[in-house]
Amino acid sequence: MAATPPVCDFGWKAPDFRLPATDGNIYALGDIAGKKGTVIMFICNHCPYVKSVLDRIVRDATDLKHMGIGTVAISANDAGMYPEDSFENMARVARQNSFPFPYLYDESQDTARAYGAVCTPDFFGFNAGLGLQYRGRLDASGRKSESPNVRRDLFEAMTLVAGTGAGPEEQIPSMGCSIKWKDA
Repeated sequence: MAATPPVCDFGWKAPDFRLPATDGNIYALGDIAGKKGTVIMFICNHCPYVKSVLDRIVRDATDLKHMGIGTVAISANDAGMYPEDSFENMARVARQNSFPFPYLYDESQDTARAYGAVCTPDFFGFNAGLGLQYRGRLDASGRKSESPNVRRDLFEAMTLVAGTGAGPEEQIPSMGCSIKWKDA
């Protein structure tokens, strides 16, 4: 089911976390925060929205890293109900796509709830002080193949954040599959 997150709550502080990664390490927010900003994205392995943009996510994360922006991906889906989203499959996807960022597993779903994550992909862009400055889409292509000269919304927003500490006033929400929550 498609879902759309709410608009950006400028200045909202990033909650800390401590989660295992597919590279065998455990990461906290401070471990991935960049000097000029941080992107935290909620993704998963099975979502057709995520699958269609993985190459662009890798490209933008690589480009942003050179600007001092740290990036991390977190999967919070219920792997019991969606086996393709298991930790083992996360490690496979990270390797196959040469993720230039840690891919973390939020098995308890506490981190996703703390962030108010809604869908995959869901992008949160923070400034150097970890205040939220962007909650929008990756780019204007959506699930379609990238067209020439497409607007790279996340990249452009985080470039602005790196330079000024503030994100754009106008933001278009991401759209994707709803996070697969565990039954209470």
